[in-house]
Amino acid sequence: MNIHEFGRENPKTLLLIHPSVVKWDYFETVIPLLQRDYHLLVPALPGYDFENDSDFSGVEQIAAELNSRLQEKGYAELDAVYGCSMGGSVALLVALGQKIPIRHCIMDGGITPYQLPWLLTRFIALKDYLMMMLGRAGGVALLEKAFGTDDYSKEDLQYVADVLRHCSRKTIWRTFESCNNYKVPDPLPKMNTKLHYWYARGEEKERKRDIAYIKRRFPQTEFEVLPELGHGGLILLKPEWFADMIRRLD
Repeated sequence: MNIHEFGRENPKTLLLIHPSVVKWDYFETVIPLLQRDYHLLVPALPGYDFENDSDFSGVEQIAAELNSRLQEKGYAELDAVYGCSMGGSVALLVALGQKIPIRHCIMDGGITPYQLPWLLTRFIALKDYLMMMLGRAGGVALLEKAFGTDDYSKEDLQYVADVLRHCSRKTIWRTFESCNNYKVPDPLPKMNTKLHYWYARGEEKERKRDIAYIKRRFPQTEFEVLPELGHGGLILLKPEWFADMIRRLD
């Protein structure tokens, strides 16, 4: 796994984990805003790394590899780990891994494991997989119909189409199958990490199951409702706002 680094001279370290169907450069607008204050670690997740032909291995495997890499590099502490959508799932497991101290874990629209019968979870994963495969085949024309275009330009949708074309069938399937069904330790380990769950106004219905899960399993979580930016829109549409929210964690 390639991990891109910026601001190495800074003592505070921030791990940024991108969502599915994008590359690590999802963070390109916030890197210049934060690298003056933070040592940024931005992994290119397997299956979404254009520099190699790896397949997505799974949420649990990626979190375990990140934890091992952080420990091997000798990091004494992470100021925060941030993950959006699928990246939020990985961020949660990194924090639960307890390899090194992590002060804050932020799940931005993070996906939690389905609490449903096995067969139904596979049906949902298959539905999501087929939707992505259609987007992969149809390109921008089909994505324009699937996404609201008021906030996302044709260039944004072309980017998604390019990423989907790069992704193997195995990567697309494993992304949804793993993200919907990963295992959270039970019982939970004792955590000194402060957990945050962010979601956009207007996606309460879409994130209802995730919010309920987090409230039940992690009642200490601090919730924050963002403006109407859509799922994963904070980084893309309000990078300065995101940077300010990260700085306020201190």
